[in-house]
Amino acid sequence: MESGSIDWDLPWFAPWRGMGAPAWARCVAGASVPEALNAGDGSPVRFVAQSQLPAGEPYERFIFERRACPTRDNLHDFLNGLCWLRMPLAKRRLNELQAQQIAVHGISGRRGPVRDAITLFDENGALLQAPPPLWEALLTRDWQRLFVGLRPLWAQARLLVFGHALLEQLARPRKNLTAHVWRDPCPDADPAAADAWLAPRCTTERLAAKPFTPLPVLGIPGWWPASENFSFYADSTVFRPPRR
Repeated sequence: MESGSIDWDLPWFAPWRGMGAPAWARCVAGASVPEALNAGDGSPVRFVAQSQLPAGEPYERFIFERRACPTRDNLHDFLNGLCWLRMPLAKRRLNELQAQQIAVHGISGRRGPVRDAITLFDENGALLQAPPPLWEALLTRDWQRLFVGLRPLWAQARLLVFGHALLEQLARPRKNLTAHVWRDPCPDADPAAADAWLAPRCTTERLAAKPFTPLPVLGIPGWWPASENFSFYADSTVFRPPRR
């Protein structure tokens, strides 16, 4: 297991701290990632070593059929396992849809729109609880209004980062990190409540339409010290205007 520390007080890790901090401590003490995750409660799958995935077997189908998630000893797979522990309904639903798509279309060079959307959200997704004016500015990509003009409203908002790849990248933050936010307002960004809300919304029809909108996460007030200087938002390579 790679060495390192996670600051569970950072806003993107804080919602995962309850289960994440003890599991990470077990890893730091020498447990493998599967061992550390299996000590937690709530996952519909067991975590097994990556070597148990047979050559040529689709990862998603293996998880669905065996109720076992092949897991490497790295931060990426640790955070994926943590998402399974904290949001088991949504993770199980997305895996079920992946397995259905594989059964119908098989494995090929192109995954198709549903599997593409599942992968995108599973890796980089997020859920947002926020007042309507913030949603309006987000959906129109009016970044100045979203982050500067409406800045006080962020005190009433919460973003839950669901994607484990994005969480991994946030362990070493950089300005251009972007979440793909589910386009419906989430009524409660607590992981358990968000899990119950999200799972039934994961349908093939909805996912095929890619119901996401981009959000540069370090622009959220209070998430990154540099954003206190409003010139932070003048970088058009990160805060891009909508396509015309």
